[in-house]
Amino acid sequence: METETAQSNHKSQIRHSNSHLQTLAQMGSTGFSLNWICPSLVLYSPLQPINNPKKSQSISKLFSPKSGAFSTRMAAVPPAAISTNFWFKSLKETFTVDVHRAENRPLNVPLIAPFTIASSKLEKVENVAIRIELSNGCVGWGEAPILPSVTAEDQPTAMARATEACTFLRRSPAMTLSSILGEIGEILPGHQFASARAGVEMALIDAVANSIGVPLWRLFGGASNTITTDITIPIVSPAEAAELASKYRKEGFKTLKLKVGKNLKTDIEVLRAIRMTHPDCLFILDANEGYSAREAVEVLEKLHEMGVTPVLFEQPVHRDDWEGLGYVRRIARDSYGVSVAADESCRSLADVTKIVKGNLADVINIKLAKVGVVGAHDIIEMARTAGLDLMIGGMVETRLAMGFAGHLAAGFGCFKHIDLDTPLLLSGDPVLEGYEVSGATYKFTNARGHGGFLHWDNIA
Repeated sequence: METETAQSNHKSQIRHSNSHLQTLAQMGSTGFSLNWICPSLVLYSPLQPINNPKKSQSISKLFSPKSGAFSTRMAAVPPAAISTNFWFKSLKETFTVDVHRAENRPLNVPLIAPFTIASSKLEKVENVAIRIELSNGCVGWGEAPILPSVTAEDQPTAMARATEACTFLRRSPAMTLSSILGEIGEILPGHQFASARAGVEMALIDAVANSIGVPLWRLFGGASNTITTDITIPIVSPAEAAELASKYRKEGFKTLKLKVGKNLKTDIEVLRAIRMTHPDCLFILDANEGYSAREAVEVLEKLHEMGVTPVLFEQPVHRDDWEGLGYVRRIARDSYGVSVAADESCRSLADVTKIVKGNLADVINIKLAKVGVVGAHDIIEMARTAGLDLMIGGMVETRLAMGFAGHLAAGFGCFKHIDLDTPLLLSGDPVLEGYEVSGATYKFTNARGHGGFLHWDNIA
């Protein structure tokens, strides 16, 4: 154990080390070479004790006096040859991070209109913003999204727990990214604190990505820097739904995600109204646990009579109704060719295991606020191994959290369904820069990290 003085000296050595840039050469067998571009960055070999910063790997001076700019070099390796998660896994074990500042503040943003689903109604966004600054000067941003009845935390709880995590980060000695993420997982365990954990993980990983000069989508595999999202129509009247469908059709959205599950008869009327306005759209139905198994099958029967086949039926029954979920999945697949997604029913690796063993769903919906960033990586691996399709979604979030999820989806390139639309439902956008939006398409053009940030002094 290091004493408080030794920890202070250790942090000082890292914070004030020379301006040379660290190089991680020959990562694994793929031949990658990254030039880590923030000064004072310390990289340790996993085989070396991190309490001896003098035993760091060799340094390479990568600043170009002529251009006055830092550079990032990558060996020319075909994307197919790269393990999707290789960079991130390697980075967790080799990058040692020292946190200089860490703090959180409420992030409150009005909605254009109330957002109503089967299980709750939201009048405004009440999330938590997190800012982490490393001793090398690089900053990372995160957001803990809150949605009553879906996330276990409300805003006061998320604020309190994020404050606890930030206090730990400010006081902790330098350690590998893997170790610090593990510590955060212990401070904010399980689904009960998943949203706060996700926000802190986002900020840490963003700060590290900024440090090495790599955009998040490339860090997560580099499959693409573009995604195409659906857009959500909440529970509204048939006339309002038709108006929204017409608007979204003009904006180029091909897939509409329709919130259902409160009233079966009204749901069918809304579907008919949308079909009249946007006849060529693709449908995702999201019941948010609102139906019984019998009602969910009845909805599919009615749609079949209308000549409508949803591309996906998301969380048709209560999260704990495993038998009902499996029943709806069998009928949907065998009788109507419709895939069923588990959302609220999937909040951990144990849930995924249960779904796989019981053949209870065709698709797993991953949301960072349900499982965190590290948990999402684990679930992605398990679901892909089991042959399940993947969907990525979110709560009602700003472009901070949604941008992080978008980078992850683009980088992995393995998500069949992308539902990252809720920033479009906000009446204002507090996030500066970040991804480019063109209708349903998001493009990540930033040079490093997330690319988006907040004016911290303007956050309440």
